[in-house]
Amino acid sequence: MTDKQPSWFSTAVTALADPQNQRVWSIIVSLFGDLAQRDGDQINGSTLTRIITPMGIKPEAIRVALHRLRKDGWIDSTRSGRASVHFLTQMGRSQSAAVTPRIYAASTVPLVDWHILIAGDGQTSALDALAQQPNYVGVNRSTILGHGSLPRDHHDLLVVKDPDLSVPNWLCEHLFPEDLKLTCARLDSTLAGLKLPNALLAEANAVDWAQIATLRTMIVHRWRRVVLRHPDLPSRFHPDDWVGESCRHRVAALLHNLPRPHLNQAGELLAPPLP
Repeated sequence: MTDKQPSWFSTAVTALADPQNQRVWSIIVSLFGDLAQRDGDQINGSTLTRIITPMGIKPEAIRVALHRLRKDGWIDSTRSGRASVHFLTQMGRSQSAAVTPRIYAASTVPLVDWHILIAGDGQTSALDALAQQPNYVGVNRSTILGHGSLPRDHHDLLVVKDPDLSVPNWLCEHLFPEDLKLTCARLDSTLAGLKLPNALLAEANAVDWAQIATLRTMIVHRWRRVVLRHPDLPSRFHPDDWVGESCRHRVAALLHNLPRPHLNQAGELLAPPLP
């Protein structure tokens, strides 16, 4: 393992840099969600710094972000000898686990078990809480679309189950606005042009696993900012110029070629165990 940054790594980091403002706390959430989501997983301060600073983020900014995440109940920290170690709280693990299926899913949800819920005049508050759930999406103030089991309290709503859906263009554009399509297209183009050495993992002992973790974090973070901004809907709802599925496949392929490092009890990165 080495601290030297090869040219391919520097080029990849530059390409993957978020074109929007880098919120360090959000990057750390992406990092822990990818590398340290299980109960007992922890990352020590030195390792965390080695993963994040190649992104152009200073150690001072990392400390400020960790303070915010501790205050918000996402992350906790403790001492292990002379080192600080950081780990997701129960709430942080729960929140990460809730979005993990959407981030790493190989495809969109199938077109089954769909229903439409319509509220009457003055009763739209019944839809507000449902619209925040990941399996629902608002169509307008009085109508939401969802899949899975019907909500327990649906008796005051008009329910249309397993509809023969006709999806108009205006609904596709409403669900996938222009700025989201542009963000996704930029990421898809970036990932398509990303060049990693063919023999990157040929010698596992020579791999700098912090560099692998850096690239994984940047890929997951950029994709997370796309996939969690739109509802999880079948392809019938996608606009013609939506490249989200292409982007999803590129993310999956890159993460496969950059296997998730293993964390030891000291919060250090090691090669993943052999299958």
